[in-house]
Amino acid sequence: MFRKILIANRGEIACRVMRTATRMGIRTVAVYSDADAGALHTVTADEAVRIGPAPASDSYLRIDAIIEACKRTGAEAVHPGYGFLSENPDFAERLVAEGITFIGPSPSAIRAMGLKDAAKRLMEEAGVPVVPGYHGKEQDSETLAVEAQQIGFPVLIKARAGGGGKGMRRVDVKEEFAEALISARSEGEKSFGDGHVLVEKYVGRPRHVEVQVFADRHNPPVYLFERDCSLQRRHQKVIEEAPAPGMTAGMRAAMGEAAVRAAAAIGYEGAGTVEFLVDASDGLRTDRFYFMEMNTRLQVEHPVTEAITGIDLVEWQIRAAAGENVVPPQDDLILLGHSFEARIYAEDAARNFMPVTGRLERLTMPEGKARIDTGVREGDTITTHYDPMIAKIIVHDRSRETALAKLCTALDATQIAGTITNLDFLRALAADPDFAQGNIDTGLIERGMDRFAPVMPVLPEAHTLAALRAMGLPGKSDPGDPWQSLSGFRTWGPAQQSITVLLGNEPIEASIRIHAPGCYSVKINGTVQDVAFDDEGRVEIGGRRLAAETLCRGDDILVMIDGKSWTYRTVNPLAVAAVAGPGGNAILAPMPGSIIRVAAVVGDRVERGQILVVMEAMKMEQSLKAPRAGIVAAMLIGEGDQVADGDTLVELDPDEV
Repeated sequence: MFRKILIANRGEIACRVMRTATRMGIRTVAVYSDADAGALHTVTADEAVRIGPAPASDSYLRIDAIIEACKRTGAEAVHPGYGFLSENPDFAERLVAEGITFIGPSPSAIRAMGLKDAAKRLMEEAGVPVVPGYHGKEQDSETLAVEAQQIGFPVLIKARAGGGGKGMRRVDVKEEFAEALISARSEGEKSFGDGHVLVEKYVGRPRHVEVQVFADRHNPPVYLFERDCSLQRRHQKVIEEAPAPGMTAGMRAAMGEAAVRAAAAIGYEGAGTVEFLVDASDGLRTDRFYFMEMNTRLQVEHPVTEAITGIDLVEWQIRAAAGENVVPPQDDLILLGHSFEARIYAEDAARNFMPVTGRLERLTMPEGKARIDTGVREGDTITTHYDPMIAKIIVHDRSRETALAKLCTALDATQIAGTITNLDFLRALAADPDFAQGNIDTGLIERGMDRFAPVMPVLPEAHTLAALRAMGLPGKSDPGDPWQSLSGFRTWGPAQQSITVLLGNEPIEASIRIHAPGCYSVKINGTVQDVAFDDEGRVEIGGRRLAAETLCRGDDILVMIDGKSWTYRTVNPLAVAAVAGPGGNAILAPMPGSIIRVAAVVGDRVERGQILVVMEAMKMEQSLKAPRAGIVAAMLIGEGDQVADGDTLVELDPDEV
């Protein structure tokens, strides 16, 4: 067995691998970029080595730097986690050449499944069903457009080296094909260094069901049952579960055996996942599932498989890489209960799940109610450099119904403030009746966005608490100090003062009266609420006791009520009149990032919804469109420019419509 391993990754997966390694008595080495100096995975490991600046291309993707870190620390093996170099056959080969064990499959197996077009041709030969489409080598735009026409719209354009929804575009009509092809190629090149694509038939209302496989050098592959990953946004998973709802014994055996054939066809060793697209329009049928791809690594959602099998997949990976005999006969594997995993991201569900940044001012996770896999702590910052995942919540129980109830309870007990998250979206999704009944497919989220991510009204109590905190109440301004109190001598009436705070660009004006220490009346928009704080800081507003908290960070005031949070800003009341929204004449950067394409020039007449700028941020491309028809008056950026959140990128002539 290894004495020391290096984890060539960051965040929650690095921390998760370290937990198992430590339990096995193996010392661990972390690597980190400048952006991750002091990150949770660096302090969790026994040793940590800096490998470069913040950009992944200069740090976590530097093969030489990681190999040098192995040599410096004496690490005998490398666990790649997922993402970054986990499916890079050149990395695996370099490690082997240096006498370092790669905790994963062979370079040849990675190569065999690394390109979707070649993998699908190989699967057809192995008798594994594949989605109808074009998987050929000709890549000129005209050929691909003709093939798409022959397949029949809608189609999916997919980067052949892709994963995680990157380099994937759905095209419903031929007029949209050319623009979607440009975008898919660009994202494929930037994410995987490969702009080649394939075109496939889009299956209406499909389910995404994947099978976990495992093999070691002593035993043939086995399947560890299936996971349903149909709940997706932007082709990326949000909530996963195991087993798949509605799965029959016959369907499970058919899919499991197909997955095993896929792994055996490439001499696979280690943990892998075979992903299938299932046409569930007529229920789960053994003649309606199709191979999509094989992920030659550990999956983000592997904890749900661990929950229903009782197997630590990372331990199996390490032991198999060390040459041990770990894989039991297929019939010895038993499925136990049901499990869910929910991924919490720093993203704005109401803005097409736009990734966001921010400091985690409050991070309270439901420890004891669920398994929590995370790579951040309270006070850490979500940056633009890496994936914005905050944590994964995993629950397990005897049935799907009871496991889902546990998931809802765990989500309700989670509190995050300081950045926008998808937490409310996850709560709404987990409580959805269709989801509860197992009526799911990959389009469920898109169809239900009005339910899952509605524009949430701000609680009046949040305004009230923000105004009080802006006044320093409760605190020094309470009665007692005549120089700091509002309740000093008055000719008549109780002390009263006005205060203004901003929620976004909206000014909130409040009048506050102090009646006694901890007792106030707050008037906002003509409505008066009585507020009382007890000696332990608990608050009651209008006779209702709230689970509420406020935090001040510079000019920002964070208000948290019942798991929801809002960020206000204190302002000079005289400056409020100068605050204005962006209107309809400008395109602003929705977050920090880089400009990768400019699709218009000054003087161009554009239509509403026309793409004007494409920017890249947090590993995703964002197409920014004209808010109305008009003429471009100013193009304030160029390709390659770095922009900050809120920067004006394009201006339309206000007099031309």
